Formats: sequence, structure tokens, C-alpha cells
Amino acid sequence: MSSNSLYAVLLRSPWWASMLVVLVIVLASGALLPAQYRPFGMLAALPFLGIGLYRAWQQGQGPNSKRVAQALERAGAMPWREFSALLQRAYEHQGYAVTPLPGSAADFKLTFSGRTILVSAKRWKAAAHGVEPLRELLATGRSQDVDICVYISLGEVSAQAQSFAKEHGVTLVSGQTLAGLILNHV
Repeated sequence: MSSNSLYAVLLRSPWWASMLVVLVIVLASGALLPAQYRPFGMLAALPFLGIGLYRAWQQGQGPNSKRVAQALERAGAMPWREFSALLQRAYEHQGYAVTPLPGSAADFKLTFSGRTILVSAKRWKAAAHGVEPLRELLATGRSQDVDICVYISLGEVSAQAQSFAKEHGVTLVSGQTLAGLILNHV
């Protein structure tokens, strides 16, 4: 599916946007079609109704913005030892075996089902994140032959760092994704 199709846009939008499309289709069918064709015109709203219900379910399952903001605020107030313990609990809860890596560009080595992941989080409080810590993490990852490198931050990651991460396959974890990881452990 094209990322700019109406279905794709509605799958990224709030649930009520799809319901608005449903309402427009039903009202237009009722007003513009002859009586014997109105039910068929209204059936055209079914895919949009499905998308709206799916998005409502998705949005109901995720944490609300207030809880996300509170979790990120609490994480920002933590000292490194507390935050690293929080991350370790969160990853262990997901089933990873977590090994701390002191004195390295990476802070944790995660293993699960034969896959190895390096996580760098020590600079999580920095106001801005550039390319250099990502380069260090990537170099460490290549030297240890890992599958995935993950960089955790509360602050803004520069556009240059984002493009570097995308180009080299480094996963950036911040904002709502980070809150989802730590929310039940804060």
C-alpha cells in the first residue's frame, strides 16, 4: 500500500478522522443516490469504519500522553545508576538476557534467541545528540559482531544523526517509544 494512500493516511490518523469519512459517505449516499441504491453507497463506508475501529482500539491500548510525559520526566530526573537499573529491568521483563558493559560506547549487551543487541543510553539526558556517539556505538557493534545497535535519548537527535542512524541501521529510541519501554517499571 502506498504510504500516501487514503487508507495509509487514516491508519496513521486519530480514530475520529476515519469516522468522519464514514459520516460523509453515509450522508452523501443518503442525499445523492436514488433510494434503491442508498444501501450500496453506504456499504462503501465499511472499510473506513473498520479502520476507525482499529485505530480506536490501538489508541486505547497505548499509554496516554499524560502518562508518557510523566514517565519521561521521571526518567530525566533519575541519576544514571537508577536509570540503568530501570532499563535493565525493562529489557529483562521483555525476555532479554542483559549484560552491563561498563567503560564502553555501549552500556548493555542484550541477547535473545541467538540475537545480540548493543544499547547505548548513558547520554540519555543530553539536550542534543549528534553523530559521534552513534559512530562510537556502531564501531563497538561491528567489533563485537552484533545484530542491532540501539541508542536511547530523552533529548533531540540532530537531523544529521537521524540520517546517519537510518543509513547505518542504528535504532533510535526516544519519546513515546522510550516511555513504552520504561512505563511499567518507573
